[in-house]
Amino acid sequence: MEENVDMSGKVAIIGAGPAGCYTAQALLKAAPDLEVDIIDAQPVPYGLVRYGVAADHQGTKGVTRQFERVFTRMNARFYGNVKVGQDVTLAALEEAYDTVVMAIGLSADRKLGIPGDDLPGVYGSARLTRALYDHPDAEPLPDLGPNPMIIGTGNVAVDLLRLLVKTPQELAGSDLGPGPTDWLKSLSVRQITTLGRSSAAAARFDPAMIRELSKLERINATLHPTAHGTEGIEGVLAELAETTFGALPVNLLFERTPCAIRQGPDGLILTVSSPAGREEIAASSIITAIGFASDGLFDAGTYYAVGWHKTGPIGALPRCREDAQMLAAEILEGLSPDPARIGRALLERLPNTTDFAHWQAIDTFEKAAAAPDRCRRKLAVKTDLLTTPTPQDT
Repeated sequence: MEENVDMSGKVAIIGAGPAGCYTAQALLKAAPDLEVDIIDAQPVPYGLVRYGVAADHQGTKGVTRQFERVFTRMNARFYGNVKVGQDVTLAALEEAYDTVVMAIGLSADRKLGIPGDDLPGVYGSARLTRALYDHPDAEPLPDLGPNPMIIGTGNVAVDLLRLLVKTPQELAGSDLGPGPTDWLKSLSVRQITTLGRSSAAAARFDPAMIRELSKLERINATLHPTAHGTEGIEGVLAELAETTFGALPVNLLFERTPCAIRQGPDGLILTVSSPAGREEIAASSIITAIGFASDGLFDAGTYYAVGWHKTGPIGALPRCREDAQMLAAEILEGLSPDPARIGRALLERLPNTTDFAHWQAIDTFEKAAAAPDRCRRKLAVKTDLLTTPTPQDT
């Protein structure tokens, strides 16, 4: 993309997660005179990075240092606590801005689509991660029982497995809050099962994340069926099974397709099909980590879309950045600024919005309030996130 294009115009980006921030970054790098406003329903920015990246993966969360410069050096503005469709309509934004970009991601859990997938004790991974990572709209964390099952062979499944297996000492340096920490301590897990439709060789796990599991004190992994190869992810999984001898059994099942869930005498029973035929597997709870879906809002419109709202739940941060850069080039090519559009004046009229200075105060407070073995203590209640803390509050 050509840099420093002499172009004015007003762009509203709905969603302050990675896709929204990367799009603003690319736009302002190419056209610094643009008026770019990033809107989010939450009082604080960063979306998936704050509420979706695992609490013990602080290296990944470090991308927020890039995003901070979008606001502090590139002059994008943040308008938090603004629900599009409630506080302001999409039509009003399209009238006020030359371009509107939808970067709201995917917030709903993808369903298994089998009988019994809505039974008590079946939980979507998004529900659990929102609660684990202190999202203000999260539901309470449930009791998983002694033998939970995680269905899925992606990185969210590994994140949940890792947090369930880790000792309190292994969570040091994370931003896992007091509530989720106490919840993990309260669990009586004696065995964990993970299950995937694919073969081990076709699993979508990040090999680095599987190697991370092998360093955990409690894990004792077994692989079913036994790996046949030593290359790629299959080889990494085989090594995990061969080198872990902890006290907590973790059964990694592959080549099993879920068919139905029913209530059993001591919990849930999952019926699966496999190369060997039908099989029933007991579990005290089932966590589905098979991807995310749209909540149905803003599925159609004339706006631009970026990130998972456009592509579905594929790709990590590098893919997100590339997609945002391509979209920014497309936007600039077709942008026709209209001086009559009021832009951010529309948002300035709204009550109870938060800005980036408010986030900076929250950020400073959370870091100062952290326990000795944590990097921050997240504010998890909406009213607290709407109140600007002072140094005296720590």
